[in-house]
Amino acid sequence: MNRQLTQASSASPLATHEPMLDTRHGPILYLEDVSVSFDGFKALNQLSLYITTGELRCLIGPNGAGKTTLMDVITGKTRPDSGAVFFGQRIDLLKLDEPAIAQAGICRKFQKPSVFEALTVFENLELALHTNKNPWHSLFFRLTPQQRERIDEVLTTIGLRKHSQHFAGILSHGQKQWLEIGMLLMQEPKVMLVDEPIAGMTQQEIERTAELLLSLQGQQTIVVVEHDMAFIRTIADKVTVLHEGAVLTEGTMDEIHKDPRVIQVYLGAAC
Repeated sequence: MNRQLTQASSASPLATHEPMLDTRHGPILYLEDVSVSFDGFKALNQLSLYITTGELRCLIGPNGAGKTTLMDVITGKTRPDSGAVFFGQRIDLLKLDEPAIAQAGICRKFQKPSVFEALTVFENLELALHTNKNPWHSLFFRLTPQQRERIDEVLTTIGLRKHSQHFAGILSHGQKQWLEIGMLLMQEPKVMLVDEPIAGMTQQEIERTAELLLSLQGQQTIVVVEHDMAFIRTIADKVTVLHEGAVLTEGTMDEIHKDPRVIQVYLGAAC
């Protein structure tokens, strides 16, 4: 089953035991002095990162810089050796498991699209609805007019309205990526972590993906890991460069391109 849906549908203590998200006085994601080691190798080395609400942040860096480990820490897949990881001001992510973090509003899209190919586009979005997933409720579940309207809104956002009754298995690679983004949107996330969204896409699909992510700017906080510099220049509010498990520098794409440290460790090989 889709990993994101598995996380979001699991029972979580968050609703009754965890405080509500509070971003009134600071970032929506707060990581400070986070370190992770694997058999002596420091995947993250006292990394600090702050993401503001509604931001579209891009993460770049050479292989082994810590990008995947960082996402794993945020989503609860990997527990750091030290450091603090907060969702807003009150929710300590290190005290929650993966399902509870997803339930709190942090969703992750992996590089390879994971959709239910034997179901239609509409059915994929219906399955991803942010609803009670216990078996008894699901047995008698019927879409409300408001839920149908929400699915229609997402179909329009991801550009798949005319494909709503097509099986997901016949979609192009790019369309499957957009459908999976739509499935995340159905879960009403506060933060979306998106891993290499344009890998394997045609140029036309890349342009459409940029438009899609930009259309979500301000509605969701989006963190994108990507290697395509032209794509990043198109979408990024701010770029964070990781190197050897820590933040090397941050800034606009123009500032990043002019930084001699970034040119030395990454852009020289990437451009």
